[in-house]
Amino acid sequence: MTSTSSVPTVRLNDGTDIPQLGFGVFQVEPDKTSRVVESALEAGYRHIDTAAAYRNEEGVGHALKQAGIPRDELFITTKLWNADHKRDDALAAIDRSLAHLGLDYVDLYLIHWPLPMFDDYVEAWKTLEEIKASGKARSIGVSNFLPEHLQRLFDETETVPSVNQIELHPEFQQRELVQFSLQHGIEIEAWSPIASGKLSDRDDVKAIAEKYGKTVAQVTLRWHLDEGRIIFPKSNNAERQRENFDILDFELTTEELQVFDALDKGADGRIGADPATADFR
Repeated sequence: MTSTSSVPTVRLNDGTDIPQLGFGVFQVEPDKTSRVVESALEAGYRHIDTAAAYRNEEGVGHALKQAGIPRDELFITTKLWNADHKRDDALAAIDRSLAHLGLDYVDLYLIHWPLPMFDDYVEAWKTLEEIKASGKARSIGVSNFLPEHLQRLFDETETVPSVNQIELHPEFQQRELVQFSLQHGIEIEAWSPIASGKLSDRDDVKAIAEKYGKTVAQVTLRWHLDEGRIIFPKSNNAERQRENFDILDFELTTEELQVFDALDKGADGRIGADPATADFR
């Protein structure tokens, strides 16, 4: 098992360092979240990604309290839900999230989806600027934002997002969006990094896994790290949590990275919603 100290970090555009390998709690049932997060912390994870919409922030908070890990060793992300984009709603939402988590601040606060049909994500972003200035979030960013959404933030606000958390896995690599984000100093976080377990069964990918004595899931997660992305795989199973964490003792070669690059199916590989049309209010 690799140690916590060996987890690489990424320097965000505001100077904050974020652990590149974290743990996500999307679709973890609220009554199971505390136990699941406690085992993840035991496995070595210190970066936890949750959201108000997951309805499990309280479980995350309970696990953090039980673990007794110093606050400065943790990196906690949560997200503003779509119904709370208006300023007063967003200010109330961060306070609710902090209360649920039992924290004075989060390390990263994200707008969960842009919902362009309602045209209020710029107001939400300006409120996140206020939240950061108040000290309730060390860094602020966005999730599922396309280039046109990011460009409006550049044009109409003062702060460039620190991260853009997007669906990204071998069959859906979103290269244009990644390039646009990185060109503007926005780091990429990949949600669903192993496509909800829909892993490649190609012989060349299996050969890479066999070479390193790893699983296909592990070398897929390593591909993300070697490409500089931030990831937070999820599992309710303690053994699988440890397995997902055990990817820090090898690196893929340029040729092996190219094997994964060739798996991209473009829009046909998408498994989640399209941010241009997604309406989750």
